[in-house]
Amino acid sequence: MFKVNRRDFMKLTGGAAVVGSVLGMPHIARAAGQKVVVIGGGPGGATAAKYLKMGNPGLDVTLIESGDSYVACFLSNEVLSGERTLESLTVGFDGLKKYGITVVKDTASAIDPAAKKVTTSGGKTFDYDRCVVSPGVEFNYEAVVGYSEAASHKAPHAWKAGPQTLLLRKQLEDMKDGGTFVIVAPPNPFRCPPGPYERAAQVAMYFKHKKPKSKIIILDPKDDFAKKGLFIKAWTSLYGYGTPDSMIKWVSGADGGKVDKIDMETLTVSAQTEDFKADVLNVIPPQKAGHIAHVADLVNEKGWCSVNKKTFESSKHPGVHIIGDASDATTMPKSAYSASSQAKVCAAAIIDLLAGKEPGDPSYVNTCYSIAGPDYGFSVAGVYTYDAEKNEIAGVKGAGGLTPVDASPEMLKREVGYAHSWLANIVADSWK
Repeated sequence: MFKVNRRDFMKLTGGAAVVGSVLGMPHIARAAGQKVVVIGGGPGGATAAKYLKMGNPGLDVTLIESGDSYVACFLSNEVLSGERTLESLTVGFDGLKKYGITVVKDTASAIDPAAKKVTTSGGKTFDYDRCVVSPGVEFNYEAVVGYSEAASHKAPHAWKAGPQTLLLRKQLEDMKDGGTFVIVAPPNPFRCPPGPYERAAQVAMYFKHKKPKSKIIILDPKDDFAKKGLFIKAWTSLYGYGTPDSMIKWVSGADGGKVDKIDMETLTVSAQTEDFKADVLNVIPPQKAGHIAHVADLVNEKGWCSVNKKTFESSKHPGVHIIGDASDATTMPKSAYSASSQAKVCAAAIIDLLAGKEPGDPSYVNTCYSIAGPDYGFSVAGVYTYDAEKNEIAGVKGAGGLTPVDASPEMLKREVGYAHSWLANIVADSWK
């Protein structure tokens, strides 16, 4: 059960009030003209840019983003079930411009930490006093034998919302009733840990009404996953999991779920103990920090960015801060709300550092919703503190928690409403 009142937790995590109540963000009018360049317009980068400008309007804040808009991955599995349009997950950057943030449509191609400059593929150069990098993830396509970036146009990952999401939805619509949808889940760590299992449930919701003879197989190298107990109960309640007629089959690593190779010609996935023929194949590759993090020498040997978790400043290059999925934030999952929370911590720290002050001790929050069927949702929430001695982000015991496994139908229905409200809140908090 939650140890804090849900309404109070949503106040803590859902909007602009988090600045004062969680971070103690200073409002400083000094240091006019100091420059901060933010790379990436997702929930990490957009939130950082907005809260930097809100915390110190005198800062010159530039956001570099390659797209005209951002398409949210969170709740994008509802596009696959037909419950949501991609347009409902798309948000532009005009809201950020209203705060005086300069939004540049371009791609950051290099960072020079010594000269404090960011170069773009369009040939522009931006000076900075501090740089925030929020590049999201890049895929290790080569880690899956037989798979490639080119193959993703036939077996989409749909792990970055947009054309891939629409492609996978179209494939599911075109699939015959009685067909098999195979999901290849990635190893840890990866963006949105509950995502593959929510995807199975959302597709099952579509199949149940439109293609009831069809099956879903999840091939997983892991033996455990986020919210496993809640998903198993949902799958059991809604889709017959564990029975001969189950619409969903989860094959764990211990049961041979690790994939050895894929034959893209026949869409046959060879796992450790069995081959699986797919009519529609969804391969979610292993992941690492986004491209610019590698180009700028910000990554560690594991492909993620080591940071001072009090400020998110790079362990390799002073003056550069990395937030969101690309950072190695220990116990915090790679989620949109983690990125947003880290962005606020980072923004507060940068404002202090540019003012010659020592940043205060931060707190962090995360909440994540999963929707497994009509009127059936559940969530996890966490509150974290900074352990200076270990440079770690540690969970606060007794704070947050999971939806109870024995939650009533009314509570599960409310969770769906909370999820949709959460989406509206994070969009408003980050981009508007």
